[in-house]
Amino acid sequence: MSSQQWVTVLGSTGSIGTSTLDVIALHPERYSVYALTAHRSRDVLLAQCLRHRPQIAVLNSAEDGQWLRHELASAGLNTWVETGVEAHNTVASASCVDIVMAAIVGAAGLLPALAAAQSGKRVLLANKEALVMSGALFMQAVEQSGATLLPIDSEHNAMFQCLPLQHRGGLAEHGIEQLLLTASGGPFRGWGPDALANVTPAQACAHPNWSMGRKISVDSATLMNKGLELIEACWLFDATPQQICVVVHPQSVIHSMVAYHDGSVLAQLGNPDMRTPIAYGLAWPERIDAGVKPLDLFQVARLDFESPDEQHFPCLRLAREAMQAGGTAPAILNAANEVAVQAFLEEGLGFISIGDIVASVLDQATIGNVDSLETVLDADRHARQLAQQYITQRCR
Repeated sequence: MSSQQWVTVLGSTGSIGTSTLDVIALHPERYSVYALTAHRSRDVLLAQCLRHRPQIAVLNSAEDGQWLRHELASAGLNTWVETGVEAHNTVASASCVDIVMAAIVGAAGLLPALAAAQSGKRVLLANKEALVMSGALFMQAVEQSGATLLPIDSEHNAMFQCLPLQHRGGLAEHGIEQLLLTASGGPFRGWGPDALANVTPAQACAHPNWSMGRKISVDSATLMNKGLELIEACWLFDATPQQICVVVHPQSVIHSMVAYHDGSVLAQLGNPDMRTPIAYGLAWPERIDAGVKPLDLFQVARLDFESPDEQHFPCLRLAREAMQAGGTAPAILNAANEVAVQAFLEEGLGFISIGDIVASVLDQATIGNVDSLETVLDADRHARQLAQQYITQRCR
């Protein structure tokens, strides 16, 4: 049995964070929670602290932090409470921490995930934006620090399981023909432009297979999530966009595949439950119980595949083009998308306008080289400003 390890969960109140704590709770002899962090879901974080008893809890605002301190003290718990953005970085890089689950959604997750990588941790990466925004810098930090980077997105985790242990240096050098990135197609697969024009936030957040947060659910509905995953896969597996084929697979049973030069195609299958890749990341190279129901192939009965509809869902194409352009283009794409999705969720922008806003910002913004973190953050800020301007003009 492995010795006990300390875990920091960044974004513990989201769907990935809560699933991570579910798996950890199954193995108290292996894992202890060092820190839990949240943006502003203080009630959920309080409940998690009472159950998992971390040494440190982090919230962004001082007001929320004061409230949590009072509640924890009243419950007789001595968990230390920190506040502010920098506190997330601190608990991600603390010397006693062995494993960091990087599950903060969006660009906000970049800096703490990078801090964990720079500190040589085992980084369970569920925040794809860290690689989308600063792939070269992030992978350099992993290499220099000796960190272990394990992908937690179900698709990338599946590819990782199907690839040879040593796969960097070019896929072709290891007999790999192609990475097959599966997609459910989202809730609007097969819909035409007239129907898409009237999509509501509630409809977009109702994913047919997965239970996810609102932002990632909208990204899944526009296929932007698959575009971001394509960019992430390029960095994780040293691949080009041309070596990645997106395959719509509505059942979400095959999580991704790897095609080899000899004609073999290796696939990883399982029920659509994020606890499977989380458990794999926590225990790798061992396997532990994830609390997931076994896959019943007789119940699944059939597996379907089709090409993605990039005409009515252009975000996938935009992401591929951004990766091909390189430099700060992926960071610009991500920033514009985050602003547009938020505007849609607030019902100030139509669903089909999300892709229009992203395309407009990519056309207008200046794409530069990624030579520093400051360059990435500057590109992110500028793209957000442009996106907001376009949204304001469109919604007048």
